[in-house]
Amino acid sequence: MSLREDSDRSETALGRVEEERAEGGRARTLPPTVAPEPAPAAKPRRPLRRAVLGLALCAALGGGAYAGWDWWTVGRFFVSTDDAYVQADISVLAAKVSGYLAAVPVVNGQAVKRGDVIARLDDGDYRLALKAAEDKLATQESTIARVGRQAEAAQAQVLQSAAQIDAAKADAVRAGADYARATQMQADYVAKSRIDQAKADRDRTEAAVKSAEAALVAARANVAVLRAQTREAESLAAELRTAADRARRDLDFAVIRAPFDGVVGNKAVEAGAYVSPGSRIAALVPLQSVRVDANFKETQLGRVRPGQEVHIHVDAYPDRDIVGTVESLSPASGSVFSLLPPDNATGNFTKIVQRLPVRVHVPEDVAREGLLRPGLSVVVRVDTREGADAPVQKLAVRP
Repeated sequence: MSLREDSDRSETALGRVEEERAEGGRARTLPPTVAPEPAPAAKPRRPLRRAVLGLALCAALGGGAYAGWDWWTVGRFFVSTDDAYVQADISVLAAKVSGYLAAVPVVNGQAVKRGDVIARLDDGDYRLALKAAEDKLATQESTIARVGRQAEAAQAQVLQSAAQIDAAKADAVRAGADYARATQMQADYVAKSRIDQAKADRDRTEAAVKSAEAALVAARANVAVLRAQTREAESLAAELRTAADRARRDLDFAVIRAPFDGVVGNKAVEAGAYVSPGSRIAALVPLQSVRVDANFKETQLGRVRPGQEVHIHVDAYPDRDIVGTVESLSPASGSVFSLLPPDNATGNFTKIVQRLPVRVHVPEDVAREGLLRPGLSVVVRVDTREGADAPVQKLAVRP
């Protein structure tokens, strides 16, 4: 081997050592029998990924800006709550009188009109009671008519007695005149017996006058008595008439009718059951007049006023937006109207945000569809942009 070859090999080995030092000692020489592994190729750059990330960032910034703009222009004027439910003035139909149910011709979920029959009781006893009351009233009215005729007869006796007084007075005047003439002529022309007869006639006619006057007083008293009896009979007739009206009402109450249009629900009895006054028959729900009662936090009510627009989202119909209006705000929070109102005048106190019921009016055309049923959960959003500065209500000023 020549010196040139030795120097070349030395330079090659020195170069390998420098390369190993430059790579941090990671490269290692392979045995002469093993071929060196090829170096990994350089990874290519990914401009598409960077572009997608940039677009996503721009979209996020744009969405955030739009959301902020929407909140500033619209969203901050809306207050919402999910503590809201559909409500209605449900009427519980109950029996007014006792008896056995003869028929209950309705079923749950049936729509009825005002005046339709909900249940019918066996009314035999009530018909007999009404007939007895009417018969008593008829008898008393006959008594009143009889007493009235007697009063008319007594009034005629009064007139007769008055006429008899006039006749008796005329006889008395004539008898007195006869006695006076007989007395003047007794010395010369009239016998003593004739004078006595004239005197007796005078006394008899005077007594007849007094008797006629007494008969007139008695006849007038009889008229007064008969008139009092008439008033008494009329008062008794009024009582009997009231009893007849009550029996008629009881007979009417044997038929239970719908007081308004609605849908029957919660039917509690069937035909053949015995019911007493107050027994529950069924419930009647007026779906055409439903409303929404929303319980807002007291911190949300600063700008809520009656008449503002309300967006109603019913959980049962998530794709439908119903627009109603604020009808009224409750005069007190729900805790005040509870059975046991809280008493915060204690040593330990924890402030709790109260809720105030707000009544939301549902449009009549939506209510008439019958889709909203009392008890359904809803989410309400009140637009407070209009009328926020108006008073909640005008208080009456006492004079």
